[in-house]
Amino acid sequence: MQLINTAHTNVLLLRQLFSQAEKFYLRLQTDISELENRELLEQVAEFENTEFKNPNKTNQEISKPKLAPLNEGGVSELLNKEISRLQEENNKLKGRLRTLETQAMGALDEKTRAERALKDLQKVKGEQQMATHSQEITSLEDTVAALQEDYQKSLSVNAASQRDLQDNLVSAKHDLLRVQEQLSLAEKELDRKFQQTSAYRNMKEILTKKNEQIKDIRKRLSKYESDE
Repeated sequence: MQLINTAHTNVLLLRQLFSQAEKFYLRLQTDISELENRELLEQVAEFENTEFKNPNKTNQEISKPKLAPLNEGGVSELLNKEISRLQEENNKLKGRLRTLETQAMGALDEKTRAERALKDLQKVKGEQQMATHSQEITSLEDTVAALQEDYQKSLSVNAASQRDLQDNLVSAKHDLLRVQEQLSLAEKELDRKFQQTSAYRNMKEILTKKNEQIKDIRKRLSKYESDE
């Protein structure tokens, strides 16, 4: 009965240990094979002989401080330790955050200075480009003005040349008309003179005779055609 009672007591003790462990999210596991380990059993027996059978040793053990039980006070202590640890980590994170903020501010300052320097360079470059563009524009304006002047001169020369050409053309047309009139008169005069020559009269008589002969032949032919 004592052995059975001892076994039940050990079961209740283990149950308390597991329950308290679960409160702190601990999962305890047992290895049944270790219960049959002879070496460990002998060590337990030796510990029992040396610790519990020596009265002086027992008195010394009684005077030693005991472990605090895992009750509500223990939970609070653990919570306080966890809070302290979290606060320490929070302080570390805050320090790191301040360091990062300082570095970020330094980077922003450098970025601002770089942007200002870039704007200044762009401004100087823009002024130089504007000066260059102004010179180019002035040069182009001068070139355009010279071309316009040459064009006006060319137009003036072309206008004078066109007037000269038109005058020459009108004069040539008059000369042509005069020559054509002279040719017409000359042809009429030649025709008149040719008609007064003896050769022209002979040729005219011959042509008249030939025409009469042709008419006579046609009359004869027409008679033969009517007889047929």
